[in-house]
Amino acid sequence: MTGSAGIDVAANRAATKWTRREQAGRVLWALATPFFRLSPRPLWGWRRAMLRAFGATVGRGVHVYPTVRISIPWNLTLCEGCAVGDHAILYALGPITLGLRATVSQYAHLCAGSHDWHAPAMPLTKPPIAIGADVWICADVFVGPGVTVGDGAILGARAVVMRDVDPQCIVAGNPAKHIRSRTK
Repeated sequence: MTGSAGIDVAANRAATKWTRREQAGRVLWALATPFFRLSPRPLWGWRRAMLRAFGATVGRGVHVYPTVRISIPWNLTLCEGCAVGDHAILYALGPITLGLRATVSQYAHLCAGSHDWHAPAMPLTKPPIAIGADVWICADVFVGPGVTVGDGAILGARAVVMRDVDPQCIVAGNPAKHIRSRTK
């Protein structure tokens, strides 16, 4: 079935996007997710252990709130001291790395997956997201696939970040634009 723009929807849907092992892991994670989401808020260690059990690299002192939605934990690297707030989405089809002491505020969405719209079948792509040390991703920010955010940057509330952000920069808006640099 080809759409009006020449998009081969049937080929896209028929394509194998995951290995059998990845599919099995995703099913197991879906079955385990209620134990993650229903855990009391102060049980940081429990959620860290669950993520590690599913292949995530998780540093000491990481705080992941129970309402965080994580698609594929084995694609996550959460460095020491980072935090992921309530209702954030880590759509880790590709690798997502949060640097030392990085903060992802409530309702932020990090999306490490898309489709190659140049190809008629629009195959799935899994570009990585890399968030540097001491970055603050404010509430409701969207970070798109393939974005790298430099150390110490701040992504202002509700920003849509589709391009790399330099270290120590403050960006805001849709699309996100450089507002100013942080002073040390």
